[in-house]
Amino acid sequence: MIARSSGGLVDALVFDAYGTLFDVQSVAAVTERLFPGQGNALSQLWRTKQLEYSWLQSLMLGSMQRREDFAALTAHALDYAAEALRLPLGATPRHRLLDAYLDLSPYPDAAPALAALAPMPRIILSNGTRAMLEPLAAATGLALHLDAVLSVDAAGIYKPSPRVYKLAVDHLELPAERIGFVSSNGWDVTGARAFGLTTFWVSRAGAPVERHGPKPDHIIASLAELPELVNA
Repeated sequence: MIARSSGGLVDALVFDAYGTLFDVQSVAAVTERLFPGQGNALSQLWRTKQLEYSWLQSLMLGSMQRREDFAALTAHALDYAAEALRLPLGATPRHRLLDAYLDLSPYPDAAPALAALAPMPRIILSNGTRAMLEPLAAATGLALHLDAVLSVDAAGIYKPSPRVYKLAVDHLELPAERIGFVSSNGWDVTGARAFGLTTFWVSRAGAPVERHGPKPDHIIASLAELPELVNA
């Protein structure tokens, strides 16, 4: 169990992966090479459907509907996006695009921020499977600054289910309010805050705050702001 600190906002930090540490739109370089002039549209719709499918699968869970993992949903979302845009997605380009999701670029502020937050425990909590996340963290060097990688697979449901955020509490053995949850996805921050985690929303694009639940505890424009804020 991590000892509770005598000061500081939180005692440990939990990071979303996709869109927070890793730039999901870095696949656009591959989509544009394969489909000139349509690459950005494909990458955007792909991501939108990927998230939509995760929410829908969580709502539909039951005796007649099993949950598929995030790798499967990512593939389904790609197939939908390509057909919706009327793009010819053969086996070879499909394979290249799915591989691109295993080779995402980290945001430039990710590694410096994670390093500056040491020795505070820092873990990932993501919709992704560990088979997707662990090689990605290792290949990009972020694994050097992380203590663990948690997947929603252990909860059997996707974010923003409270069962997912409880994985962080169980792993860290800390009260929810002493755990900082960091995400650039507003809906994810809302879910974490509703569960009771202390939240940090990385609003890189300056989007408005979500209206369907509690507001984030802290709003930052970059991960670079996080170490000073947490250690203040």
